[in-house]
Amino acid sequence: MERKTAIITGGGSGFGRETAIKLAKKGTNISIVDLSKETGEETVRICKELGSDAIFIQADVSKVEDVQRYVTETLNHFGKIDLFFNNAGISGSGVRTIECSIDEFNSIVNVNLKGVFYGLKFVVTEMLKTGGGVIVNTASLGGLKGMPTLGVYSATKHAVIGLTKTIAGEYGRENIRINAIAPGTNETPMVKAFPPEAIKAMAEAVPMGRLGQPHEVADVVAFLLSDESSYIHGAVISIDGGAAAL
Repeated sequence: MERKTAIITGGGSGFGRETAIKLAKKGTNISIVDLSKETGEETVRICKELGSDAIFIQADVSKVEDVQRYVTETLNHFGKIDLFFNNAGISGSGVRTIECSIDEFNSIVNVNLKGVFYGLKFVVTEMLKTGGGVIVNTASLGGLKGMPTLGVYSATKHAVIGLTKTIAGEYGRENIRINAIAPGTNETPMVKAFPPEAIKAMAEAVPMGRLGQPHEVADVVAFLLSDESSYIHGAVISIDGGAAAL
């Protein structure tokens, strides 16, 4: 992974930050892409302390011009793109599907589906010019099964899995290797803010009896981006304590 260049969207927190830390320890150059300047720059600071050459690019992945810009700025700084963690996403307000407002529907689709597609479109185009690359898309447990009160989110994550498998079939012979992860509920800052009884209920619903930790997801992402997973292609890896098995 040393001296390779990675783009991580949603790199300011959660899975994105944890993955950036793991890659920085391996000597990877990293472009941190996030809407939040504060959290994105904090991730860059951490990566630099670990010896990585890292830059922050503020971007809204739902805007095609922002996606083109984060690709261009990465190329201008590092000269190439070897690895792509296509991770940025949003969930929703937690209402039943038909109660989701049109504005919220468009917002979720714009980030979770269009943002992922835009990233694939422009990053794969550049990877093809330099002989290939490795991509991990963030799907979700909600991409494998229905999620009551998160219907639009679930639909977009099903779409991410569809894009992942299709790109795998189209570009595998051109040395583009792509997989998706399907995390379950993780103990992120957002979840930690829930009432204790709600957290307990979520944990009890998982066969392993606990929530996941962001670093456990990052471990899998770093593996999928590495040559150690060189024959894993077009797969969807569940990281959910067994929740998808139910």
